[in-house]
Amino acid sequence: MTKSSSLSASQPASRAPAREEQQWVQLQALVAVARLGSFTQAAQRLGLSKAAVSQRIAELERHLGQQLVQRSTRSVRLSEAGRRLVEQAEPGLQLLSRSLSEAREAAGTPRGLLRVTAPVALGRQHIAPALPTFFANYPEIRIELDLSDRLAALAQEGFDLAIRHTSRPPDTHVAFKLCASQALLVGSPAYLARAGRPQHPAELAAHACLPYLRPGPAQWFFARGKGESTERVRVPVQGLLRAGNSEVLREAALAGLGLALLPDFSARDAMRQGLLELVLPAWRPIDFFGEAIYAIHPWSGHTPQSVRLLVEHLRQRLHEGFE
Repeated sequence: MTKSSSLSASQPASRAPAREEQQWVQLQALVAVARLGSFTQAAQRLGLSKAAVSQRIAELERHLGQQLVQRSTRSVRLSEAGRRLVEQAEPGLQLLSRSLSEAREAAGTPRGLLRVTAPVALGRQHIAPALPTFFANYPEIRIELDLSDRLAALAQEGFDLAIRHTSRPPDTHVAFKLCASQALLVGSPAYLARAGRPQHPAELAAHACLPYLRPGPAQWFFARGKGESTERVRVPVQGLLRAGNSEVLREAALAGLGLALLPDFSARDAMRQGLLELVLPAWRPIDFFGEAIYAIHPWSGHTPQSVRLLVEHLRQRLHEGFE
């Protein structure tokens, strides 16, 4: 009886994680909450329940005797002690996570499922055509490609990578620049012959324009010059059609319905064929589409090998931009 009791008492102890392992997973939870700003997003990133993340941080606070996270119904903030701990612990956690992942990856063929989201036009015209050679090189990697012009919440919706044109990628994510990009104001030769070619952005108010579908009144912004001498103009615009997809607006411009402000990846082919012409070349559209194409990965201590391979493949395909 005594022997049996001794064995059963020892079994939980053999399964219980060591103090160092407990603190490792607790620190992981704290760093994830700090970087993502949310217990819910941290839980999704770590593959845990929200309650488990909260419990791990509470256990770490009890062990240290200090409050690390200031919780409220609307926000999550680190205390000064929590901020110092994250700053000191995060580099070591990232190094350990990266070392373990790289050791696992070195032992096998790249494999697994990648969930990727991209704008419709960019995905159709440039991302999808790049995938056959990627699959030829890495046949064990599978991809689910979601094409949507809405901005998906990566962590909440389970995406591994978002391809976006932006000037300011979020600092809560890992961002890889793929290539430069710009917005172009274009019109068909037939429309320009009929309505005339504007010489100043202010003249666009009298033209048929094809605005992107966004909340609020349609308006375009332009700039000319650099530094203190930069001239900026805001122009209210209107026309027969507003749409939330650059391919739709391009087709409307090709049909002569008006002037369209398009990302270069949607406009360049038609421009090379002489079907669309650049308008107001001395002015650059601003605050519309971003100035670069980025691949954005939810924050984590280590970027998976499959993500890195796809990013590098797309970077090689797009490095010259869309000229």
